[in-house]
Amino acid sequence: MITSIATSKADIAASNPALASSSLQMAAAAILGMVVLMGVGFAPMDVVHNAAHDARHSFAFPCH
Repeated sequence: MITSIATSKADIAASNPALASSSLQMAAAAILGMVVLMGVGFAPMDVVHNAAHDARHSFAFPCH
């Protein structure tokens, strides 16, 4: 006879710290990504251009 135990995601995350840590890291990365995206989206254009321009040059990527 096979029995199954119903567990919630919270129970699994609480019993497995690696899974909880991974979920926390993914959520933090998503929040950081949104902050950066919104920061660039609402920045003045010359600031965004200069930042992207400097980043391209730091990776030795020709841009002009």
